[in-house]
Amino acid sequence: MTRETAAQILERIALLLELKGENPFKIRAYKTGAEVVESYPGDIMQLAIDGKLAGVKGIGEALRDKLHEMATTGKLEFFDKLRAEFPEGLFELFEVQGLGPKKIAALYSQLGVGSIADLKVACEDGTAAKISGFGEKTVVKILESIAFRDAHASEFRVDQVYAVAQTMLEALRDHPAVSRAEVCGSFRRGKETLHDLDFLCATKKPEEVIADFVRLPMVEKVIAQGGTKASIYTAGGLQCDLRAVSSAEYPFALNYFTGSKEHNVVMRQRALDKGWSLNEYGFTVVEGKEAPPIPEEIYNEAEIYRALGLDFIEPELRENSGEFEAAEHGQLPRLIELENLRGVFHNHTTASDGTASLREMAEAARDLGMQYLGIADHSKSSFQANGLNEVRLRAQIAEIHALNEEFEGHFRLFSGTEVDILKDGSLDFSDELLSELDYCVASVHNVFNLPEAEMTKRIIRAIENPHVTMLGHVTGRLLLQRPSYAVNIPAIIDAAAATGTIIELNASAWRLDMDWRWWRLAKEKGVKCSINPDAHSTRGLQDVLFGVRAARKGWLTRKDVINCLPLSEVEQALRKGKA
Repeated sequence: MTRETAAQILERIALLLELKGENPFKIRAYKTGAEVVESYPGDIMQLAIDGKLAGVKGIGEALRDKLHEMATTGKLEFFDKLRAEFPEGLFELFEVQGLGPKKIAALYSQLGVGSIADLKVACEDGTAAKISGFGEKTVVKILESIAFRDAHASEFRVDQVYAVAQTMLEALRDHPAVSRAEVCGSFRRGKETLHDLDFLCATKKPEEVIADFVRLPMVEKVIAQGGTKASIYTAGGLQCDLRAVSSAEYPFALNYFTGSKEHNVVMRQRALDKGWSLNEYGFTVVEGKEAPPIPEEIYNEAEIYRALGLDFIEPELRENSGEFEAAEHGQLPRLIELENLRGVFHNHTTASDGTASLREMAEAARDLGMQYLGIADHSKSSFQANGLNEVRLRAQIAEIHALNEEFEGHFRLFSGTEVDILKDGSLDFSDELLSELDYCVASVHNVFNLPEAEMTKRIIRAIENPHVTMLGHVTGRLLLQRPSYAVNIPAIIDAAAATGTIIELNASAWRLDMDWRWWRLAKEKGVKCSINPDAHSTRGLQDVLFGVRAARKGWLTRKDVINCLPLSEVEQALRKGKA
């Protein structure tokens, strides 16, 4: 059993115990256990097999026994018995925005609602509205959430497919008959959501590779299998397609299957303009046309672009949104790389709703090679996230100062807050308190239903506060779960440019907000970006990977991203814009 599966089982146990009204401390133990399993830096499943989990913080004796059972048998009897008490479809309800364990428990116990289908019926026939704590407005929101979920039912967030993509790619590259392999499609282009994974490999033995591909451990069902291609489903319902080609065809197939369709159309037209036909197999001369000779051998994608008079276009930029004009004139940006990041901001600790202490977050950041880490726990209005009041925030500032003395300049913690933007645009803390911080992230966490003009005015008022350094997750979206609230993004960008406010690219795969489609405009206006993981655990710090993918798709370079600056410069940069 993988650590991901084990963590999911522990999370589901916590949810089911919450539905049963069990002891909160017991519920919390399972939630903490899931987080530890997911974020532990070593091979925690091997430790479980070897019986060496003693001393791992957050894993008590009972959880050690359960992890050992899962690691050695691939299942957990306690979970199987607990799950049998509830309908299988009950877990679907936790994916509906606005439904927590208490509401789900009420629906299940009073109406027998055990699936999305049951919930929809109960909302439409009026019975759900009669339950205490619901009402007509709540029911309308639930139906809207169900409709949104249904519209995106066949899509996956990048974090849901990333491990599968890397595991399958590694298996293909390790195959003795494969010379080259890559993930293509939306994944390679850095899209925030996708429908499936497209794999490509170069081989002289396609049937052998295809046969081994459909027997990989994560394959749940074989959809189709042929001599040069196959399609399978993983356990999570993700479709994965493999195409096997020759080495000569590989560069052309890689370009074609990466896409996008719009990008490919322009590529084919540019080839036609030269008298060539271009497809996934190669260049050919169009019959009856005079054309320059086709390059004898094409070894990589860059040579395809060069043959068409273009600089190499990175996969993330291939959306037919200006990349061809830039490639013609040598104006493509040198995109940001993950290793360019020197530190990150907007991270949470156990002081609010994080799972790791201040020191643990700092040590994890140092282990990742970062020079600095910005802490931004929630403010008091986010009571659901155990937001800090003034007294607790000042105590945290003092704790940060003490830790910085220990680090002696080799690493720096920045004191901050993720302060709530209230309905009228005012902030959850006074200017006096905000002035004591190194930086401030301002975010909307409630009242999402304002008209666009009012929401835009609300956010701009917050941006205009001289103590607000960064604007957090500007649209409030949760990918595949909650749409953006109504807001005028160009107006927000203009306000950020006028006030020197940094806009966050929230790297959580649930958010990736501000969306990549707006970053070119922000860049043109001189607005700086901060790629923030919004980490709620030590493992969450690594979500910057998803943020960098989105930043590259938004044409950003290291000069556009403030946390590419070294420690010696970043403090001044945080204050420069607001000065």
